[in-house]
Amino acid sequence: MKQLSKDLIAGDGNAECFRADHLSEKVVQFGEGNFLRGFVDWMIHQTNKQQLFNGRVVAIQPTPHGKVVPKLEEQDGLYTFVMRGVEHGQEVDKSEVISSIARGINPYTDWQRVLEVAENPAIEVMFSNTTEAGLTYMAEEYRQELSPLSFPGKVTAFLHHRYKAFNGSDDAGLLIVPCELVEDNGTVLKELVIRIAREWDFPEDFVKWAVRANQFCNSLVDRIVTGFPKENSDVFFERLGYQDVLLTVGEPYHLFAIEAGSDAAELLPFTKAGLNVKWGDSSIYRDLKVRLLNGAHTMMFAASYLAGRDTVLEVMRDETLLKYVETGMNAEIMPYLDVEEQEKQSFAASVLERFRNPYTRHMLTDIGMNAVYKFRARVMPSLLAYVRREGTLPRMLVFSLAALIIYYRPVRRDGDFLIGSRQRGEEYVIRDNAQVIECFYDAWTRYEEDTVRLTEVLLQQKELWGINVLTIAGLKEALQQDLTNFMQYGARTSLERLLKDT
Repeated sequence: MKQLSKDLIAGDGNAECFRADHLSEKVVQFGEGNFLRGFVDWMIHQTNKQQLFNGRVVAIQPTPHGKVVPKLEEQDGLYTFVMRGVEHGQEVDKSEVISSIARGINPYTDWQRVLEVAENPAIEVMFSNTTEAGLTYMAEEYRQELSPLSFPGKVTAFLHHRYKAFNGSDDAGLLIVPCELVEDNGTVLKELVIRIAREWDFPEDFVKWAVRANQFCNSLVDRIVTGFPKENSDVFFERLGYQDVLLTVGEPYHLFAIEAGSDAAELLPFTKAGLNVKWGDSSIYRDLKVRLLNGAHTMMFAASYLAGRDTVLEVMRDETLLKYVETGMNAEIMPYLDVEEQEKQSFAASVLERFRNPYTRHMLTDIGMNAVYKFRARVMPSLLAYVRREGTLPRMLVFSLAALIIYYRPVRRDGDFLIGSRQRGEEYVIRDNAQVIECFYDAWTRYEEDTVRLTEVLLQQKELWGINVLTIAGLKEALQQDLTNFMQYGARTSLERLLKDT
């Protein structure tokens, strides 16, 4: 079977792929992974099809060990996006060849080519997704002829070269939209650029230009992109009629909230193309995503996994677990979100629709990675908001905390991780940072037979939860009862008893 290329699909109803060859490079993108290709680059392709943007992307490899750039070269920058899921109650399963990427560059072998992109006056926008770990500070030496290792270092060097190439003209400034899942990601990147520029002794005039001429936008991204289907790629290739080593699978739902004004919306006409892009304050969409989507994931994972389910879809098909999730969302999270009611209802409906995606195998144990921090960021704000407003405890959210504590109960230690065990002795790996692992290992080892002391020790750890949870009236006692029920009856029966009493 032949590999995807321009020659392969010539005359095959993909005229936009060839028209794209004549479009100028307008976007520099740090990152070339599945998410950007299934999100930003897919969006640019949609606007190009409607002749609204008419620009292409130069994708910069973010790490020295990346393997995507050679594959982009082999396939003439083309790849297939397969959209699979549920949209407006209907199953969607369709594919499209995406032509928005002009080329990829490995900066570690071709840094000069990256600098040439900085000299291009047609470049107007910068996107990135280098993971949360990429949007952090790294001390490193500046060498003009070599690529910095860190992502913020690359951005600083890129902007500095552009500043020099255009003699500090404000017209050379860029619209910069990081997509890393870091709160205030645009502000974080701007502050890192300023810090690095000063450490590298770049002129203060450059620092002022970087802040004045470039617009660093905070953003929020939301789409599940599962990437290359390793387990059944042959099935996809047979369906498509060609091989595509960059095939990317994602759901229909997408949300891109960008904190920028009408000038940016005009430059990136995503909304005009009918895409779900929100311009302006992104805080309400962040609250919706973090507390309804991510919060529901974190709330469900431990209780559902311990009750014998493996995926989110299995939870949605389980009457007891579905009632647990819907009760938590509808009665304990949604009413305490300071967002317009229709917006909340619409988003909640989309969340449940996405959870029911028959094509996505979203493992509960994947959601359980670093679950303590996730609970602190995603569920604790809802729990506290409920307590403040009602003066009582949100029982589903409290139960989810008890389930998390039980999930972190180790049968043994294995290097940096713990090993837990659910029904019938099936083992699983508990992955979290060293401090969390040590804390739970110590607490369970010491107090496995004393849920009162176990609860006290764990809840007073502000480093885990952000607050001393023991200060929440009645929470210690409720958790102790839930933990006792878990250990006596198991996850499912404990949850059934709770739902019956609620």
